[in-house]
Amino acid sequence: MACGNVTLVLEHFELLGFLYPKDLKSMLLFFFFFMYILCLSGNGLILLVVGLEPHLHKPMYWFLCHLSIIDMMVSSVVVPKLIVWLMGGNGAISFAGCVAQLFFFHFLGCTECFLYTVMAFDRFLAICKPLHYSTIMNHRVCFYLSAGTVLGGALHSALETSLTFHLPYGRGNQVNFIVCDIPAVLKLACVDTSLNEMVTFIDVGLVAMACFLLILTSYVYIICAILRIPTAKGRHRAFSTCTAHITLVMIYYVPVVYNYLRPASQESFDGIIAMFYAAVTPFLNPLIYTLRNNEMKVGLKKLCSTKWQGSHKLVRAWC
Repeated sequence: MACGNVTLVLEHFELLGFLYPKDLKSMLLFFFFFMYILCLSGNGLILLVVGLEPHLHKPMYWFLCHLSIIDMMVSSVVVPKLIVWLMGGNGAISFAGCVAQLFFFHFLGCTECFLYTVMAFDRFLAICKPLHYSTIMNHRVCFYLSAGTVLGGALHSALETSLTFHLPYGRGNQVNFIVCDIPAVLKLACVDTSLNEMVTFIDVGLVAMACFLLILTSYVYIICAILRIPTAKGRHRAFSTCTAHITLVMIYYVPVVYNYLRPASQESFDGIIAMFYAAVTPFLNPLIYTLRNNEMKVGLKKLCSTKWQGSHKLVRAWC
């Protein structure tokens, strides 16, 4: 389809996915299906444990529940379409579907970025201002902070989506990526997109770097406060509440920075990186928090014990 002076509206796009050896198709299909199921079940389990255990009704776990919801949603935006493509589908997605996918992909990603920053602020207050923590981080503040992350993500994504899809498209309809993302979609526009690319680079860069600097600043104060704790046991206990969050921040930021904040682009490898933070990271989040957080492990064991006792009583009743 040639580009002309007339605005062209495509009926659909076609996601080309990523390059992979054909003999690995079945393995990749099983891998992404398995990761998706584990992502939904793992994050759902976190919601269940936090909801049922009164001792986990704290700001830290309130934000963790929001993170679990975002992880399930961002994985659902990308992975089911990817599974269909691996099963032999052509990757076709309607124009409206592409717009929606791009919006939710950036909305959820930006919201998660803001949420990691809020979680770092929560840890800063808990460790550096323990006497004032319960007063400052009350239920109303938790709600406003969570709502702020959602609103900020929505505004960011609305801006990026509107700037991307107000352009005329007609230079083919094949998106050389696993998802309708800005850099891949802009390649199909009929006009010069250098301004859009610059705005995207600056916008994503400002959000990512501002959040990362705030997180880094919070942890500088946290580390200084932990080092002032007189006992080794106290230092270990304080630091153990932060290690899971630090691990998740690093896992999240490295692939995002690699894909969006570098001048060169290698599309085949970019797709693999995108799969990491769309499919693998949402699965790792509940795993890291349940294995590295003692309160979550206690709550999970208590829940499993309660369910086991209930099942045992039911079996005995039937017998």
